[in-house]
Amino acid sequence: MNDLTQGKEGKQILMFAIPMLIGNVFQQLYNIVDSVVVGKYIGSVALAAVGASFPILFTLSALVGGIAIGGSVLVSQYFGAKNYQKVKITSDTLQIFLLVSSVILSIIFFLLSRPLFQLLSIPEEVLPSAVRYFDIVILTTTIPMFALFGMASILRGVGNSRTPVTFMVISFLINILLDLLFVLVFKWGIDGVAWATAIASIFSWIALWYHLNKKEDNMIKFNLNYKKWEFNWENFKLSLKIGLPSGIQQTLVGLGSMALLAIVSPFGVATLAAYTAAGRIDMFVSMPAMNLAAALSSFVGQNLGAERYDRIKNGLKQTLIYSTVLCLALMLVVVLFSGEIMRLFTDVSSPHFEEIVSIGKEYLVIVTSFYIMFTTMFVVNGVTRGAGATFIPMLITTLSLWVFRIPLAIILSKSFGTTGIWWSIPVGWTAGCIGAIIYYKSGLWKKHRVKTVLN
Repeated sequence: MNDLTQGKEGKQILMFAIPMLIGNVFQQLYNIVDSVVVGKYIGSVALAAVGASFPILFTLSALVGGIAIGGSVLVSQYFGAKNYQKVKITSDTLQIFLLVSSVILSIIFFLLSRPLFQLLSIPEEVLPSAVRYFDIVILTTTIPMFALFGMASILRGVGNSRTPVTFMVISFLINILLDLLFVLVFKWGIDGVAWATAIASIFSWIALWYHLNKKEDNMIKFNLNYKKWEFNWENFKLSLKIGLPSGIQQTLVGLGSMALLAIVSPFGVATLAAYTAAGRIDMFVSMPAMNLAAALSSFVGQNLGAERYDRIKNGLKQTLIYSTVLCLALMLVVVLFSGEIMRLFTDVSSPHFEEIVSIGKEYLVIVTSFYIMFTTMFVVNGVTRGAGATFIPMLITTLSLWVFRIPLAIILSKSFGTTGIWWSIPVGWTAGCIGAIIYYKSGLWKKHRVKTVLN
């Protein structure tokens, strides 16, 4: 555990973010290696199928994940106020909710998988592989994915970002090894990719749960004996109040990704495969901002609980500097080597090779060049999320995504094809960035300090 209310702000945020960043580097490297293996050794249809599944999987976890964010905010504020009894209650309540919701949602999405892909206009040649991959993943990874998210959120709330990352890194390494084994040696195709993900997720879940119950402080343990579980409705409603807007925000992002997928899909297999591959790089570049924002949220939560507003302001300033420098460095590499990067994801003998490289390169140059807007938006929103002020960021996301990005993607795609779709993304980020800065400057987020934090 780590008290973030003392010490140099910038150093604390950076040191807290580094373990998460390392974990996410491995996660994104896994995603990239996974896509390279699928694209080169199974084919562009399989790569498109895996890519088509991602927005649905993201949307599945988004709303529930928002509640987990609410629980994490409560944990960090209670911990900052030294109210350890409520840290324990929040931990139990959050993990029970995630367990129940993961079971229900995995069944619902499994039953709706084929209609969902048909709704997204997935090409007929891609549809069977997409459904098969999605069904395996949804039934085997939803419960461990939700549980891992909950445990990591709780640990971050008490200032521990290293423990979940250690198990994540082990999981990603197992996933990559199983990918290579199942695809290159056993020749299981897209089924092998799905089962590699399933086995690695289940292993990580069990290992982290064991560690949490054997090594960590009693206040955040989750006993295997269900009779010792403590679900508190008042605490859950407070988590819901804080987390639901963030959950809705993430759901809107997921639905936006699905809408964008539906706009991209009619352009064919090559475009969908290029969009999938470029998206993996896109996520890699966004990683520093997302991890620094997550670290900043925990930092803000604890310091808000301790009423250290001066530290919050300094923390935001330092985080913006770190994220901007990292973002610009990654952006430069991706823009300069976009063509070489895209060639990693498809075999030169593929009939779609040149088209995939060309489309993906254009996406990376356009989108990555404006990542400074995304970086600033995400980091500034990290302050308001840490304070528990999640409703306005939800409105800002709605504005940037559904008023700017999606309508523009539809309109511009008719005249400029996929180029128009790519340009809609930075326009949406710019709108969201402006909105986030205006809300932060207003100071209204400061009123969202949990009133019961000292009770």
